[in-house]
Amino acid sequence: MTTGTVTRAEDAATAARPRTGRRPHRRPTLTLYTWLVLAWLLLPIAVMVLFGFNDTHSKVNFTWQGFTLTWYRHLFALPNLTSALVNSLTVALVVTVVATLLGTPIGLALGRHRFRGRGSVDLLLFAAIAAPEIALGAALLSLFIVLGVPRGYWTIVIAHVAFCIPYVAITVRARMAGHDPTLEEAARDLGAGPWTAFRLVTLPALLPGVASGALLCFALSIDDYIITSFNAGRTVTFPLWVYSASRTGVPPQVNVMGTLIFVGGLVIAGANVLFARRRAA
Repeated sequence: MTTGTVTRAEDAATAARPRTGRRPHRRPTLTLYTWLVLAWLLLPIAVMVLFGFNDTHSKVNFTWQGFTLTWYRHLFALPNLTSALVNSLTVALVVTVVATLLGTPIGLALGRHRFRGRGSVDLLLFAAIAAPEIALGAALLSLFIVLGVPRGYWTIVIAHVAFCIPYVAITVRARMAGHDPTLEEAARDLGAGPWTAFRLVTLPALLPGVASGALLCFALSIDDYIITSFNAGRTVTFPLWVYSASRTGVPPQVNVMGTLIFVGGLVIAGANVLFARRRAA
């Protein structure tokens, strides 16, 4: 081997060696673009929070007239708005529980077993997610009319459960794909029964996926408008009330309620992240 060959080999080894102590090259254009996109996404939320403190004296809450906490103190001053918010919250809670209970076994079966018709189930789940909401709303409306089911609170619940189950199933399935099945087999070898092994080994590993699917269901249900408008009947939810009020003027209490819902979502999501990190540690 010649000296030149040895030198080239050493140069190649040096180039392949990972570099430490050097900062990665920054791209200011990409960083600026990222911050601009984030600002654009957060701007409507910031406006909603800000105008929840607006001391407006008219039905139109579009002009800043001063700072006040009046609307937080009189949050439930409008009975119809309060009733609509309660409907949205209770529907979202019921839908979250039911969809999570129904979707988790589906995701577990898809991620754990191979069976005839598995591809068809996958296609059905993704089709339900990809389908336009107006198509789902119209289909569910036709179903309720054919069956003679009066539209109201429970038809909203049924409709929301129908489009939330696929999200839970796919989230749990994705979590199950990263689960090591040998852990449960080891528990069985050590004398644990099927239910004990599932409860102590598999279920704790699935909990982050189940929690993520449940939070996604709650978020999708509480702010749904299109499917709800098709199947609500005389029941009014928070999005329906806000849309109807936008024709004459949205009161500041809507901004306050939206702010509280947003903050509540942040708290729950943060708690979920902390819980996942603690389990990983």
